[in-house]
Amino acid sequence: MGEMKRLRVNRVRLYVLLVWQLLGQICANMEGDALHSLRANLVDPNNVLQSWDPTLVNPCTWFHVTCNNDNSVIRVDLGNAELSGSLVPQLGQLNNLQYLELYSNNISGMIPSDLGNLTNLVSLDLYLNKFTGGIPNSLGKLTKLRFLRLNNNSLTGGIPMSLTNVSALQVLDLSNNNLSGEVPSNGSFSLFTPISFANNRGLCGPVTSQPCPGAPPFSPPPPFFPPPPASNQGRNSASSTGAIAGGVAAGAALLFAAPAIGFAWWRRRKPQEHFFDVPAEEDPEVHLGQLKRFSLRELQVATDSFSNKNILGRGGFGKVYKGRLADGSLVAVKRLKEERTPGGELQFQTEVEMISMAVHRNLLRLRGFCMTPTERLLVYPYMANGSVASCLRERPEAEPPLNWPTRKRIALGAARGLSYLHDHCDPKIIHRDVKAANILLDEDYEAVVGDFGLAKLMDYKDTHVTTAVRGTIGHIAPEYLSTGKSSEKTDVFGYGIMLLELITGQRAFDLARLANDDDVMLLDWVKGLLKEKRVENLVDPDLQNNYVEAEVEQLIQVALLCTQGSPMDRPKMSEVVRMLEGDGLAERWEEWQKVEVVRNEVDLGPPRNSEWIVDSTDNLHAVELSGPR
Repeated sequence: MGEMKRLRVNRVRLYVLLVWQLLGQICANMEGDALHSLRANLVDPNNVLQSWDPTLVNPCTWFHVTCNNDNSVIRVDLGNAELSGSLVPQLGQLNNLQYLELYSNNISGMIPSDLGNLTNLVSLDLYLNKFTGGIPNSLGKLTKLRFLRLNNNSLTGGIPMSLTNVSALQVLDLSNNNLSGEVPSNGSFSLFTPISFANNRGLCGPVTSQPCPGAPPFSPPPPFFPPPPASNQGRNSASSTGAIAGGVAAGAALLFAAPAIGFAWWRRRKPQEHFFDVPAEEDPEVHLGQLKRFSLRELQVATDSFSNKNILGRGGFGKVYKGRLADGSLVAVKRLKEERTPGGELQFQTEVEMISMAVHRNLLRLRGFCMTPTERLLVYPYMANGSVASCLRERPEAEPPLNWPTRKRIALGAARGLSYLHDHCDPKIIHRDVKAANILLDEDYEAVVGDFGLAKLMDYKDTHVTTAVRGTIGHIAPEYLSTGKSSEKTDVFGYGIMLLELITGQRAFDLARLANDDDVMLLDWVKGLLKEKRVENLVDPDLQNNYVEAEVEQLIQVALLCTQGSPMDRPKMSEVVRMLEGDGLAERWEEWQKVEVVRNEVDLGPPRNSEWIVDSTDNLHAVELSGPR
């Protein structure tokens, strides 16, 4: 009886698990269908949505989509992507969405009222588009909304009274539209300046300083006079003093009002993205050790108010802008885009200081930072030669390709930088997004590892494991994708893929390879060519056969050792450095081949991590690479 009872309990548990998984897949499919509907309704001239494949189980592997641990979509980031078309009501089905960023596009039509169903939404950025119609009244249901930017569109109608119910709202910008009617004035918008509603000629009310038709004109408050002393002695003197004080107060008010009026006039003439939290109290000369704390205004001036023409790149953490400081030096300003947690300022500053203490010739030095209630910015030296990815695939035709000695030096320099992060920082720093785009090149083409520490910095609510997998498809280690837990060995895997990028000049994930019936994953493509013993087809054609074959084969060996399915089998970065310097590669490679022969003989079954590696490593034991071991 006891055995049968246990069987029934286990059967019930199994049913519950299956139902739970089925519900998860249904939710993921609903979200994927909603986003695919959006893709079908948008015109995408630059193919930024090419990875949005509706046949996948869930959209968490798509570019510009971020999911949480439950594979629910929490962020859609399609800002400045030159998209046109219109939005779809199905967006309201993304129940866990926190960030919807569609700014700086050419999207038109009405804002769907279904967005009011996104009750977890924290930020809604639709500015600099061509939206028409009214602001949906349903947005008043978004009680968690902190940032609402609808400026620089063609919206009409009034401002919904329901928006006054959104008590969490920190930033509101409805400027540069065609809105009309009275601005709700029950005190809920008291935190926002008139600039938030500027350049809407039909708006009226106390916030706009424009009286509504039929309403009594505004009258300035009476000047304040200090009360006279209790005694009669010196009464005339006190009256005279009160009059002077009132005059001084009125003059001071005029003096402080002039810059605001001037700024409003300038904004009306030049609509663009703006900030409303420029902290006048910040001292731009504050330093924390070698780290400088910049004011937001200083970085706005340096980047021409974060102009699109100054964008150097964009990624999972935010955009990077080129800037020129007042002393003439060039900098790269990374504007982080994650949610600002209340009370997180001190922790953010602590993490920034820890990152700044990682000093090595192959690590990008942090020059300073800026922190305001709604902004987090990091300031780095400007890297004149860009990234390895840009030099491999985006260089101007007149610029020569990276030669083979330079690629070898980049491989060694990047390995040394990562080894320092893992073995010489306390606590150790796990990069979590090692790829060619994050290996920068200084004026001498020396490798400089960038973006290290950002995963920890942007996830400081958890000290060990990130709440969502961070990284780039094609570079993510299989165990990190399946468990969400990162380690030094996830960086080793990403480094191995970066080596293959250096050798081949190819992208780690490229749908264009499908045209030749090749694998979209670079690792699988390389393994396929190795299986067919076509090593010469691996090397970047831009090298025009100007490379040392034995050195290419050695780098391929290191890359394959780094990208093994099991993290325990991968070398440490310190071992990778030694192998690149000529110490221990032959022994490690021979040992790896013996293990693969044994695995092949005992037939261990389907390969591990088969969802990522199509060809098992069993197929690689017989590959003979010529040249010295």
